[in-house]
Amino acid sequence: MAGMSPLAPPVPDKSTLVIASMSGGVDSSVAAARLLEQGYRVEGLYMSNWEEDEDGYCTSAADYQDALKVCRQLGIPLHRTSFAAEYRERVFRHFLDEYAAGRTPNPDVLCNREIKFGACFEHALRLGADLVATGHYARVNRSVEGLALQKSLDTDKDQSYFLHAVPATALAKTLFPVGDLRKDEVRRIARSLALPVHDKKDSTGICFIGERPFAEFLAGYLPGQPGDIESVDGKRLGTHRGLMFYTLGQRQGLLIGGQRGASAEPWYVAAKDLKRNVLVVTQGRDHPALLSQALNAVETSWIAGTPPASRFRSQAKTRYRQPDQGCTVAMTGDGTCTVTFDVPQRAVTPGQYVVLYSGDTCLGGGVIDSTEAADLPSLADSA
Repeated sequence: MAGMSPLAPPVPDKSTLVIASMSGGVDSSVAAARLLEQGYRVEGLYMSNWEEDEDGYCTSAADYQDALKVCRQLGIPLHRTSFAAEYRERVFRHFLDEYAAGRTPNPDVLCNREIKFGACFEHALRLGADLVATGHYARVNRSVEGLALQKSLDTDKDQSYFLHAVPATALAKTLFPVGDLRKDEVRRIARSLALPVHDKKDSTGICFIGERPFAEFLAGYLPGQPGDIESVDGKRLGTHRGLMFYTLGQRQGLLIGGQRGASAEPWYVAAKDLKRNVLVVTQGRDHPALLSQALNAVETSWIAGTPPASRFRSQAKTRYRQPDQGCTVAMTGDGTCTVTFDVPQRAVTPGQYVVLYSGDTCLGGGVIDSTEAADLPSLADSA
């Protein structure tokens, strides 16, 4: 690897050390196995970024044992480290600050940028890695035109949304060995190799925190401040537990039931009035109050280092697994842009990320700061 251009396709051989991030799951296990099959020298690295607790939701100890079993079976060493302090400082603190401000953050994006491809990536290089690998469903394309982050071939599992803020310097030294596979193929490979995690279920909890009752967990750090629930026309309907426990477009957990004089349609969260501590709701999944024609994004980052132009056509996702939505992007300042959708979008949520694409290529993205309503502009001010 010495002297190789960061854009040159890596050539598998035993002189090239790849440190594979091992989570104890099937994706990272198959990724490591494929690297060995391709001819790389491979070592594993397991990181735990949340302190062990006694409530049974943190699975770090069991996950480490699974990663250790896989590495022993593959015949590779496994390093172990913790970035709990870095996670709390760089990811979890921001997570709490955003909820306290009435927004809905996505910690997985920050976790990738700051921990997996930040602190952990740097640790792998100190261990002597020429390349780093993870089990993410995404692809890196290296060509004379530059480096590109592309969607996984399995569109149902594609994780480029969560990787859009990873620096290109890290992507240049990263391999995604399962990015060209479907999930069922990954499990088939794991079964064929008799890997002990071949049937282990996928993790769906908060990055490194686990699958725990979210409202109860959040309340342990941010005590709720109950307030009124109002309809879009100002009628009081009930009491909320605290604005942080709700997100735009949410239907479940409102506990307001049927209302006299209202239809039987379900109620949805339309806005949060932070000044009055009021949760604004409306009926009908596609009520105009839930729709946004445009959004304003801040803290933008671009895989190529800069946006394609000051104004350009693109496709956008405002949440994971959302189908691509046609849009026009206009850069409005240093690190800010306005994204105007061809078709109004439902429940665009401040604090989440808008990620931009050109076909299968991820261009970058930014944090959704505010929205411009499709029909009721006054609601955008309270969101």
